[in-house]
Amino acid sequence: MFGGRASSKSWDAAGFATYLSDNLKLRILCARQFQNRIDESVYSLLKIQIERFGLNHRFKITDKSIINKHTGTEFLFYGLARNINEVKSTESVDILWIEEANSLTQSQWEILEPTIRKEGSQIWIIFNPGLITDFVYQRFVVNPPPNTIVRKINYNENIFLSKTMLDIIKAAKEEDYDNYMHIYKGEPLNDDEMSVIKRSWIIAACDAHIKLGINSGGEYRLGFDVADAGEDSCALVASHGNLNYWSDVWKGKEDELLKSCTRVWHKARETSSKIVYDAIGVGATAGAKFNELNDIHHFTLQHEKFFAGGSVIKPDAFYSNTNIRNKDFFSNVKAQAWWLVADRLRNTYNAVINEQKFDESEMLFIDANMPNLTMLIDELSTPKKDYDLAGRVKVESKKDLAKRDVSSPNLADAFIMANLPSEFKKRSFFG
Repeated sequence: MFGGRASSKSWDAAGFATYLSDNLKLRILCARQFQNRIDESVYSLLKIQIERFGLNHRFKITDKSIINKHTGTEFLFYGLARNINEVKSTESVDILWIEEANSLTQSQWEILEPTIRKEGSQIWIIFNPGLITDFVYQRFVVNPPPNTIVRKINYNENIFLSKTMLDIIKAAKEEDYDNYMHIYKGEPLNDDEMSVIKRSWIIAACDAHIKLGINSGGEYRLGFDVADAGEDSCALVASHGNLNYWSDVWKGKEDELLKSCTRVWHKARETSSKIVYDAIGVGATAGAKFNELNDIHHFTLQHEKFFAGGSVIKPDAFYSNTNIRNKDFFSNVKAQAWWLVADRLRNTYNAVINEQKFDESEMLFIDANMPNLTMLIDELSTPKKDYDLAGRVKVESKKDLAKRDVSSPNLADAFIMANLPSEFKKRSFFG
């Protein structure tokens, strides 16, 4: 169950759990992301529902547990963030009730799902949507597993709602309709204000060249994010001028760098494209692989390195319309590249949505038929703004993304490299 506030989702679950526990012998595990004290769980809701139904005499309610004395039903209460391994070892659970599940992560789900394996067992997932890119929304609303009942419920179905609350909701609707739709109608947010690139900007860029009547032209480029093994994938984005029209993602297995480089080299030759590749880590030797292929095929294919951790380009120039120099605004060249791409996507959004005028060079476009488009939108809108010790902006690191259980945005990095401004290309490498 998902939806907005004041919809009675949690009260309904507590009422149903109370009913079941008084008629069947069950083990009900009540979980939420953070729980320092039991009163931060659904414990209080259950106590109130038991009392409302006049069933106090049938339950033993202590400071730490709730047990039905007649059926033997037991309620367990856990915080997932600190006790996920304890949950993993819990046996014979009939119902796993995950409350405020909007912060549930993929790695937690991969632990929880096989834990609830008793015949006939159920998992109840209850949340108010946050971002449209959140794991729980994508997994259980957009693409739910088999045998899943998905139910959206909002305040208009809550017959017990007070007039005071209805007046508050009405005022919220009149004051800020978009915020009302998110808070009270359960619509997920497209944009995270802390994201370097807003999701709405990327969506607006899809087929924006058609909407604006622009025939994009210019250099053909391939942005290549290199991977060799592990969880990371190789990613490739093709652009023509300001139009991004094609992409590819594949697992770069151990000792297969030459194979991946060969794949990219042939695509570049086929499309007469220049390759811009990540030259950090395993990518450091990609240039040598491209040169080998140039020698073998007697062909001069241009390729350029991008050092994401390098110093900023034009350090003494002022960033955009600010009075801040690039070296004082950006932590490194990666941040500079991401911000400049963000600026061009924001301009595209303003051109399409707000009919503002920009030169074609100040915008970016995406072909709506591009392969892996959904993945690209998700990855580009995921990294958040961060700051170094000097207060300069930087892009959320892969290490910090991993702490949020977010995979490395390989496709997004390839997109950034495919759209580097000309001043980033300090040096070209030929066969």
